[in-house]
Amino acid sequence: MNIALWIIQGLAAIGFIYSGWLKAFQYEQAKSSWGWVKDVPKAFVVFIGIVELIGAIGLILPQVTNIAPILTPIAATGLAAIVLLGALFHISRKEYREIGVNIVFFALAAFIAICRL
Repeated sequence: MNIALWIIQGLAAIGFIYSGWLKAFQYEQAKSSWGWVKDVPKAFVVFIGIVELIGAIGLILPQVTNIAPILTPIAATGLAAIVLLGALFHISRKEYREIGVNIVFFALAAFIAICRL
């Protein structure tokens, strides 16, 4: 089970790093990739990206170093909340195609949070 959980943590971290990097440091590419980015203030998009990057680090680093490993489920819970709020945002905008990605990443983050507690 531990190996499977590490694989899930790695996949989730890669997904959040990709998404966070685009939002935080590749704003123009994010704007062309995701329609919602055009309708939200740039500072908010960058903020979400930085939070996703910090959360992705929190999925891996505390557990690997065994320094404050309680931070891993806390990071996973935070990321699950961000993804859930993102899904609600997409629902309000009737962007139903986008919600599938939110559901997958919510499930991954929730699974990590539950299993690492």
